[in-house]
Amino acid sequence: MGKVRRTKKPPPDGYEMIEPTLEELNRKMREAEREPHEGKRKVEAEWPIFRIHHQRTRYIFDLYHKRKAISRELFDYCIKEKLADTSLMAKWKKQGYENLCCLRCIQSRDTNFATSCICRVPKSKLEEGKIVECQNCGCRGCSG
Repeated sequence: MGKVRRTKKPPPDGYEMIEPTLEELNRKMREAEREPHEGKRKVEAEWPIFRIHHQRTRYIFDLYHKRKAISRELFDYCIKEKLADTSLMAKWKKQGYENLCCLRCIQSRDTNFATSCICRVPKSKLEEGKIVECQNCGCRGCSG
């Protein structure tokens, strides 16, 4: 007996406007997943995936919250279809987290000294000329 196919609810009006960009990001995501990882640390192999995930979520967030270019119905559809990360968008609405790269950077259990990630330290507080790269996602400073 074959799989039972469920038909998806058709996307709301306006989806055709954002569909090419989302398809392009999905294509980049597939390429990043298939990219060879020989010679890289495990975390380094995941960095492109984090960046594309952030880019897709930021695209939908900006369309709805900043530019007001899509409807609430389309925004909810994107969230329901898991095209955007709701937890990350919720953090972006809070002061100080507007440019957060990923949620792993603010989880204190993922760091050595139970603090936030090094990319959350403002660049003005770091040594001159010091290049900072997040261990989790490869970010070079998302605190501003």
